[in-house]
Amino acid sequence: MTDHQETTLGLQDNTEVLHRISDRLAGRYAGIFAAETVERYVFESYTALARTAKVSAYLPATTEHFANDRLHALAKSKGSLASEVPEVLFVCVQNAGRSQMAAALLTVEAKGKIRVRSAGSLPAAELDANVVTVMNEMGLDLGKEYPKPLTDDVVRASDVVITMGCGDSCPIYPGKRYEDWELTDPAEQPLDTVRAIREEIHDRVKTLVASLTKEAAL
Repeated sequence: MTDHQETTLGLQDNTEVLHRISDRLAGRYAGIFAAETVERYVFESYTALARTAKVSAYLPATTEHFANDRLHALAKSKGSLASEVPEVLFVCVQNAGRSQMAAALLTVEAKGKIRVRSAGSLPAAELDANVVTVMNEMGLDLGKEYPKPLTDDVVRASDVVITMGCGDSCPIYPGKRYEDWELTDPAEQPLDTVRAIREEIHDRVKTLVASLTKEAAL
């Protein structure tokens, strides 16, 4: 059976669940998006995640989270929702290491003053095990995180886009701040190397927070 056939069968099995998710999100975004638009985003999000998901049991939950984030981003980019805080997007190739560490560290350092997202140009099936380990050492549990594909809506909604070795895969829009962080890929690296990458990311994140909070205060 091909990956496409497996995805199609999974979609058929979860159709009722996806309709319930669509109904919940349609209620949340009533007056902003038509129910048909919400449903399309939910089913598209499911299909995108199903291509790489390793454990299908989590797909409905991750689909709802992913679709909600995309709809929020789309509403913000269209001016239908106001954002009172800067929005930062971290992008790497697999969204399984560097971008996940950066997002988790920024979430902690920002203390609610920055909205944080991460994505991958070619997302992996799951997070890198050593990355999860070194983040656990800091008391940060990435157990509920999952690799997400890069979508146009989250790029449009972001004020700052930080890339990490994903080349030209991230679309460029005027009026946004772009940075490229040259960092070693933690994939297949020993724990000590991954710890060093974590610390370098942490230092960069602290600098980013300082710059964004300073800009917000001006």
